[in-house]
Amino acid sequence: MNRASLKRSKILHMALMGTSDPPGEAEASQEKPFVLRALQIALVVSLYWVTSISMVFLNKYLLDSPSLRLDTPIFVTFYQCLVTVLLCRGLSSLATCCPGTVDFPALHLDLKVARSVLPLSVVFIGMITFNNLCLKYVGVAFYNVGRSLTTVFNVLLSYLLLKQTTSFYALLTCSVIIGGFWLGVDQEGAEGTLSWTGTLFGVLASLCVSLNAIYTKKVLPAVDGSIWRLTFYNNVNACVLFLPLLLVLGELRALFTFPQLGSAHFWGMMTLGGLFGFAIGYVTGLQIKFTSPLTHNVSGTAKACAQTVLAVLYYEEAKSFLWWTSNMMVLGGSSAYTWVRGREMKKTQEEPHPRENEKSNMEV
Repeated sequence: MNRASLKRSKILHMALMGTSDPPGEAEASQEKPFVLRALQIALVVSLYWVTSISMVFLNKYLLDSPSLRLDTPIFVTFYQCLVTVLLCRGLSSLATCCPGTVDFPALHLDLKVARSVLPLSVVFIGMITFNNLCLKYVGVAFYNVGRSLTTVFNVLLSYLLLKQTTSFYALLTCSVIIGGFWLGVDQEGAEGTLSWTGTLFGVLASLCVSLNAIYTKKVLPAVDGSIWRLTFYNNVNACVLFLPLLLVLGELRALFTFPQLGSAHFWGMMTLGGLFGFAIGYVTGLQIKFTSPLTHNVSGTAKACAQTVLAVLYYEEAKSFLWWTSNMMVLGGSSAYTWVRGREMKKTQEEPHPRENEKSNMEV
């Protein structure tokens, strides 16, 4: 039991401190010139920012563009999952046919594994669907605030499902996030742009993101710990489960009467959205690899701030001081939570283990 807890603590420590690379790789990275390493990090972070922000704006266009007028959010999500499945299969075949060309695991559809992944896939479907529905009904500028309760749900579910308590300072940062969320909702209402439907979908998306993180840890052993295999099975299951939803909600009928159904531009934008959906998983892993999970969280917060500013400028919106304050509260609270949890984890790892102390005393 102690050995298992020590192993989990070591993994968490490596994740938080960014030391997950093998010693040889760490030494190799240290041997690289500072300018080269700084340039690599800058390029990777820029790639993450461009991919993530572009994906949000493109999805907003597909889901709620006055020029497109396509009211089929489930089909848009289904198509993006289909593109991801095809990309995974394509890269797997390329890795098999031309070893060394691309580092990608071999993928073979196993129905037993697909059933094992199914509970996570249901949560995954909720996560991506509610994310897109939130974006459909709210503006890009409010999108981050609308989905800002993920950290709060992480704390709540950790207590309810895992019986893990949270420190006072971490709870304090969560209260700042909640305050920013409610202030943002209040200000959107004051400006007449509030969508309660979109806000509800944002809250549900936040809940599903938290559940997705918990179930991912449970399901990973079924796919040999491979994130790409999990991505493949998740999206295969999603494609199958979306089909009855498309029929029940009448989106296939709406799609057949869509004026731009034969437009190359439309399908190009749809495919590009799927490519961005696939790429965001890759560039997220790349950013964590070249920096650390903590730096990735800070980069994500800064990206959210830049995305909000770009949305306000692009859509030529005028926002009040309190509206901007709500965004700063959400972003500041999220950053503070990451910093507090990082400090707590580092402190826990630095504390000597009781059994190790007993052993050292006996040896003396």
